[in-house]
Formats: sequence, C-alpha cells, structure tokens
Amino acid sequence: MSKSSASSKAEQARSAEVQHYLGTPSDLPKEGVENISAALRALLADVFALYLKTKNFHWHMSGRHFRDLHLMLDDQGAELLAMTDPLAERARRIGGLTLHSIGEISRLQRIKDNDAVYVDAPDMIAELCEDNKQLVAAMRQVHGLTDEVGDCATTSLLENWIDESEKRTWFLFEVTRTTFGSNS
Repeated sequence: MSKSSASSKAEQARSAEVQHYLGTPSDLPKEGVENISAALRALLADVFALYLKTKNFHWHMSGRHFRDLHLMLDDQGAELLAMTDPLAERARRIGGLTLHSIGEISRLQRIKDNDAVYVDAPDMIAELCEDNKQLVAAMRQVHGLTDEVGDCATTSLLENWIDESEKRTWFLFEVTRTTFGSNS
C-alpha cells in the first residue's frame, strides 16, 4: 500500500471517529455539511484576519482625523469579532467542524495580513475597504452553497453579515472622499 493511500485511509478512519463524537445530527446531506463547514472555516479565518487587521490599524492610527478613524475602526472590529462565535457554532450545529488554531486560520485565510511598521491613514482605510469587499464576495459564494443545499439558517445569517460588511465598506469608502462629488 502506498504512503498516500495509507494516509488517506487513516484520515478517513479519523474522520469517522470525529463524526462519531462531534457529528451533530442534521437532515442536510452529508456532502453538503462537509462543503458548508469547510466554507465556513475559510470564511471564519477571513473574519479573524480582517478583525486583527482592523484592530492593528485602530491601534496604529495617527493623523489629523485620528479620533474619528480610531473610533470607527474600533466599532468595525467589534462587529467582526461578534461574527466569529456564531460562524463557528453554525458549522458545529449542522454537524461539521470549525477552526482549531491560529495556524489553521493562517492556512485558510484569504485576507492578506499587513505587518508594516507604519501605514498612512488613507492607505489603511483603502485597504480595509477592499478587504471588506473581498469578505462580502466570499460570503456571497458561501451563500450560494448554503442556498443550494437548503441550509436556510446559515443563508439567513450570511445575509445579515453581508449587509453589515457592505455597511463597513460604505463607511470606509465615504471616509476617503474629500469633497462633494470628488473622490480624491
């Protein structure tokens, strides 16, 4: 037996064991549960990555509009953090698994980190605006999957989070505008 074949069999046995202990009963199809929980894990990794980036920029904000931007990013960080537990619990509620570690977040996240020592405030806002748009696009993809499988509860949660994320994107965009009708 090849090494990959033995590894695959061991992984299947482990998956069956985990399902025995953690598999919440669901009327959703098994493949649907697996696909949705995998999509929710990646989405949760993105939310954690965006939360930390938002807090990073909140902590390192400086400049003329410090107070307003600092407070706005604190509010946005709180919104993102509030999504994490319901996202993780939704994956478990349907019989799937969720994230286990920061390492798993790092492997799954699609939102890019920003480890720069200094970022200008306008660049912070523009980056967070794009990241929130990316998060909305990812949520719409998961929404399509949950809708297709008939997981209306996850679909409903996603609809609310899409709305919240669109609002964050809107606020971030509006902050970048300097005059009426101008986007400079």
